[in-house]
Amino acid sequence: MKLSEIVDKLGDAANNNSLADMNPEITGVAPVDAAAPNTLSFIEGAKFASQVVRTAASALILPPKLTQAAADRGIAWIATPSPRLLFARAIALFYQPFRPQDKIHPTAVIDSSARVGENVYIGAHAVISSGVKIGKDVCINANVVIYPEVEIGDRTILHANCTIHERSRLGADCVIHSGAVIGAEGFGFVPTESGWLKMDQSGCTVLEDGVEVGCNSAIDRPAVGETRVGRNSKIDNLVQIGHGCQIGENCAIAGQAAMAGGVKLGNNVTLAGQVGIANGISIGDGAIASAKAGVYSDVPPGEIVSGYPAIPHKTHLKASAIHKRLPEIYQMLKRLGQ
Repeated sequence: MKLSEIVDKLGDAANNNSLADMNPEITGVAPVDAAAPNTLSFIEGAKFASQVVRTAASALILPPKLTQAAADRGIAWIATPSPRLLFARAIALFYQPFRPQDKIHPTAVIDSSARVGENVYIGAHAVISSGVKIGKDVCINANVVIYPEVEIGDRTILHANCTIHERSRLGADCVIHSGAVIGAEGFGFVPTESGWLKMDQSGCTVLEDGVEVGCNSAIDRPAVGETRVGRNSKIDNLVQIGHGCQIGENCAIAGQAAMAGGVKLGNNVTLAGQVGIANGISIGDGAIASAKAGVYSDVPPGEIVSGYPAIPHKTHLKASAIHKRLPEIYQMLKRLGQ
């Protein structure tokens, strides 16, 4: 489509553009360093300004400060303070995720007591157990297993080979990716003189509306009560959320992060890759734990923590600078002791 059509579809956020001079035909979207003619790409910020000179894209979404550089190269542009956000919306104009047509595959096994809403797709060899309630426009792909008494909200997508354990409740517009396990037994064992006594996990797991869970992640149910993930929170691949955890709204949890039982995250919390959180820890609204942080004490709202054990990020940076000098400091102290 013409760039002008893209601008119209993106609305007011794309009104600041170069269409008075250039209106190229756009056939697709591409990363800026691999873009070809007739593609649309984006540049995140001024530190990537050199990419304007090198890219072959016919149009760019970029910060206002870079519009002149694009114009000098004859590249059409759309200026916005949030290039990545606008580019994400532009991708949707060219790409639609795979969505099978509404039907139930003949090899699917569906208990007679299950309630299935309108326009639901159920793929090959899926298993839907007794008492399950499925909303409308739900997509259940091949080999999905849904245990008894599960509830699944409207428009939720379950990708192939994920498993939803008994009594779990999934809200509307959730996405569960392949290999993820929702509501399996938490790691509950009580030590006795003769060994470990297994504590039955009678609770449930609840995902509120808009939650997305990545491939091979696990969200466990507790012995009593519930494990809950708040509205619109996004969970990456290979994440472990232990029994009884309470995750707030709009949280982002990156790959290989893990939290023990009873952890509480406020709203808008960000956990970077491989963050580990000890049992019962609370992390306040808007806090951030950087990659590989080991969190053993509560984190106040808005704090950024780093390191193992996690400490305030600015303190961690100072400590890291000193750590690199430890051999030098050791030699100096050794000489002073002579």
